[in-house]
Amino acid sequence: MKIDISQFTIEYYDDVFALWRQCEGIGLSDADSGRGIQTYLDRNPGMSFVALHEGKLVGAILAGHDGRRGYIHHLAIHPDYRGNGFARELVCRSLAVLATSGIRKCHLFIFNDNYDGLEFWKRLGWIHRSDISIVSKNIEPIA
Repeated sequence: MKIDISQFTIEYYDDVFALWRQCEGIGLSDADSGRGIQTYLDRNPGMSFVALHEGKLVGAILAGHDGRRGYIHHLAIHPDYRGNGFARELVCRSLAVLATSGIRKCHLFIFNDNYDGLEFWKRLGWIHRSDISIVSKNIEPIA
């Protein structure tokens, strides 16, 4: 099965958001609004991609960096298109752009109960770390 890979631009947002909503293991928040994604894409140009099969959006990856480390968010492949290497291709594309930008290490966030996701990343050679934890705090907007 052939796919076309394109840069993730805001024109794809509605289709990507719909895909994220139907894929298990993806946690969405206010940061995933159209405005939030536009800000992320502007800050990390050319690092996120979509996969298209016969013009239909079937996959997406949101990737960027903070100047030191790369980050992958919301890798998703439509359930009907899994097992065809599309996710691997999206990951490779994003990692290649990160490497070109001088980034030598990439992290991603994954829910502990996303066993299929954890297995996927392990198959790609990623290491599940148990020596660190993520700690979060919501920041209230300034009026």
